[in-house]
Amino acid sequence: MRSYRPHNIGHRGFTLVEVLVALAIVAIALMAGLQATTALTRNALRQSDIVLAQLCAENELIKARLSRQMPSVGDSSLTCEQAGRQLQVVTIVRPTPNPSFRRIDAQVLDGDNSILRISTIIGRY
Repeated sequence: MRSYRPHNIGHRGFTLVEVLVALAIVAIALMAGLQATTALTRNALRQSDIVLAQLCAENELIKARLSRQMPSVGDSSLTCEQAGRQLQVVTIVRPTPNPSFRRIDAQVLDGDNSILRISTIIGRY
């Protein structure tokens, strides 16, 4: 019995160089995807930090507005807890050229890193 072998059929498959090129392309695509995912995660965390910091800062400025007294010039610091995180709020009161007004800055820190700083002007009632 004779076995049948087709003539003119070349080897079907990929060369080592073709496989390596394909792997390199896939690796580059995966790295780009990983970098994009990392950037999105960092941005989401930063946005969360800003929202929490804004809540803390606005609470302090609103507290100063509602006190019905002109705030004393100087600095103060307190801890604000938001979403289980402890943030430091530094309130800075400065005089203005008009003695009937004060400028108040509320800066929110996470450790040594400043997250947010907002300001307002409060007038004498």
